[in-house]
Amino acid sequence: MKYTISFTISLVVLMLLPKISASQDNNESTQDTLVYKQKYGLRLGVDIGKVIRSFADSDYTGFEINADYRFSKRIYLAGELGTEEKTIANEYLNVTASGTYFKAGFDYNTYTNWLDMQNMIFTGFRVGASSFSQTLNEFTVYDTNQAFFNQTYTARPGDEFNGLSAIWAELVIGLKAELFANLFMGVNMQIKGRISQDEPVGFENLFIPGFNRTYDSGGIGVGFGYTLSYLIPIFKKDKLIVVEKPKN
Repeated sequence: MKYTISFTISLVVLMLLPKISASQDNNESTQDTLVYKQKYGLRLGVDIGKVIRSFADSDYTGFEINADYRFSKRIYLAGELGTEEKTIANEYLNVTASGTYFKAGFDYNTYTNWLDMQNMIFTGFRVGASSFSQTLNEFTVYDTNQAFFNQTYTARPGDEFNGLSAIWAELVIGLKAELFANLFMGVNMQIKGRISQDEPVGFENLFIPGFNRTYDSGGIGVGFGYTLSYLIPIFKKDKLIVVEKPKN
């Protein structure tokens, strides 16, 4: 969590530097209007957090492609497409969930950029759907009907339950900062509410690809994303900026 906070603070400082510099100009000034060409286009990226986690966590493999398209001054059509596999093990169960997911919705940029910058502090909404399978690798049964002591029985059936699906809605809060021309680094948090799910016979889903873990959550999920993306400019629109000019 502390790395997430530090990363977020760094991106915010990067986005605010031009405005901080501008506020230090001479107070005695006159107004002038400048015209800048603002880029509209398709931004494509990957969730580098899932890539790093795939190397660091032997029980997890995941990859996600994300994209957004600037529809208006502040509204972006957005979506994600990904795949995840996660093994969850405890003293009773060892289960592997594997599948793909798709999310679609929009982002609203609350940040007013300086000049021709393309940074974002945004809120968004998504509807997500996942198609996945659950494999029961191992389970343990505790037999409490013994005269003197409890006995355990462990089975490794390898039963696979295919054709499962889930649907959810999520609220997204995040930011994106332009590091270099058209190259963006971002971080976001997702708060998810499950709408429906298919469950295997005999046990519950412990993990749904795209949604995250489901046990002890009451239908609520939380996720984080760390994105690296590139903007492909398609066209430009004029942006009028009123600036203060020092008096002669």
